[in-house]
Amino acid sequence: MSDGKPDTSPKGPPPWMLSLADLISLLLTFFVMLFAMSTVKVDAWNEIIDAMSKAPVDIENPDETDIPKAETNVSTTIRKPAMNLDYLKSILTNNLKNDEVLQDAILRQETDSLILSLPGDLLFISGQAALTREAGQALFRIGGVLSNIGNKVGVRGHSDPVPLSGRGRFSSNWELSLARAISVANSLKASGYPRSISVYGFADSRFDRISSDLPDRQRFIRARRVDIVVESHSGSGFGDF
Repeated sequence: MSDGKPDTSPKGPPPWMLSLADLISLLLTFFVMLFAMSTVKVDAWNEIIDAMSKAPVDIENPDETDIPKAETNVSTTIRKPAMNLDYLKSILTNNLKNDEVLQDAILRQETDSLILSLPGDLLFISGQAALTREAGQALFRIGGVLSNIGNKVGVRGHSDPVPLSGRGRFSSNWELSLARAISVANSLKASGYPRSISVYGFADSRFDRISSDLPDRQRFIRARRVDIVVESHSGSGFGDF
């Protein structure tokens, strides 16, 4: 039975808690946005993986639960460190000057990469993407050198601006440049390069980067090429296979 006194018991949380809850929600949203905008530093991540891979194991009292068994475990693989590009350039230079097929290849060093431009006319029959026997052997030797490094490697196919006749297997210069890049990448993989390789087909999209001081014939010859790009780091990239 009611005694007639008003009910003064609290009906819910005090009003200030609503403001606090709104503030917490806004802060949480802000930090989620910061995390979403952040990028993983590949080199730092690889260093963490390498450090975990080299963690000491108690040989006298091995614990099977501490031995990684999953293929995707980050500690199952020890990555090779990236090789200094200056040193690698000297090695490749010595190999190229004694190679009858690739001695006309152009090797140049940029800020963070080493680019080996292989003349397409020496690697392939006109309009085709299959390596000649001699070219395959030469690339196998180059791949043997690259198999000993931990650097990221990419392959880029290029072509001249002349459209294909359409009578062959490929309907565009882009298809031909990509197929040739894949052939070179497959040759490097077959020679022992163990990591993924980024492959791109650029067709004639970078023809304007070739010096206009060269005769037109020389510019077109240089345009028909496949570039092997060795990065200064060991990180991954898009377009890998």
